[in-house]
Amino acid sequence: MAEKKQVPLRLNAKLYDALAAWAEDDFRSVNGQIEYLLTECVKQRKKDGKYVSEHLDEPPEFDIK
Repeated sequence: MAEKKQVPLRLNAKLYDALAAWAEDDFRSVNGQIEYLLTECVKQRKKDGKYVSEHLDEPPEFDIK
């Protein structure tokens, strides 16, 4: 198995909370969820040459109450 790289990552609290809830729904750790989502984005980019979103430079809005 290939060695994994450690990468420091800063997330705002709302994004972290949303990822944590999603990870729990998928029975993953937050780290595992982030790795899964990044892997899926890379697969999508390789598949059609585009990013998942056309608006990557815009800050996300969270409708989390």
